[in-house]
Amino acid sequence: MDTMSLILSIVGCVNWGLVGIFQFDLVAWLFGGSDSLFSRIVYTIIGLAGLWCVSFLFRRNNIIEGE
Repeated sequence: MDTMSLILSIVGCVNWGLVGIFQFDLVAWLFGGSDSLFSRIVYTIIGLAGLWCVSFLFRRNNIIEGE
């Protein structure tokens, strides 16, 4: 779950980087526009993954120690 959340968060970061630098929304381009159902589902999943990654801040020592 942690690895998948991290990968999805990275995808979201890359997408926002593309929006900021080139005004190109990769997710919207791949899934038929930012208002399409598929794009909204992807945005929601990436957002939930980002929220999951917030938990990394509170268990950082456990990850480093391998627990």
